[in-house]
Amino acid sequence: MTQIGLAEKLNYSDKAVSKWERGESVPDISVLKNIADLFGVTVDYLIESGHEDDDDAIEVVVDEAALKKKKRSRAMITGMSVLLVWLIASVIFVPIDIATTDAVAHWLAYAYAVPASMLVWLIFNSIWFNRRRNYLIISLMVWTLLAAIHLSVLVGGFNVWQIYLLGIPGQLIISLWSVIGKKT
Repeated sequence: MTQIGLAEKLNYSDKAVSKWERGESVPDISVLKNIADLFGVTVDYLIESGHEDDDDAIEVVVDEAALKKKKRSRAMITGMSVLLVWLIASVIFVPIDIATTDAVAHWLAYAYAVPASMLVWLIFNSIWFNRRRNYLIISLMVWTLLAAIHLSVLVGGFNVWQIYLLGIPGQLIISLWSVIGKKT
């Protein structure tokens, strides 16, 4: 890239760029950041004096950008998969709601969509993301499943709030499991 080309991209004069190149002055830190972004390198790379293998430093930055893009794509796939669970719940709910006027518990499709969403999230998190988050997801899945079961039983006319007592030892097991997971 020429001095004039760089100057135009940075909104500076070619004389300023020439001074930077000759070492007569240095650009501000914000300009250094813009230059680093422009060339796909880090600011550290710009200010270091010796570069044994220039390709390695640039490759690292490119790899980081590729990794960031890959993570974003995986997050999008995970989000779309969770939304698919809600689409299925809607496909169950809507026809029943339209077809029958006396359907009482068809909305439970959405109640069960919550723990199903947690299950999908758990699967993708286990494959692609931070596995430490699995303990939180499993906890959410357990409690939302208990809530869905409780709502199902409530529709039948029974209030079995005691079902949540099953979640207490379950939560303790999950908590202890997470502590064991940290130490190993």
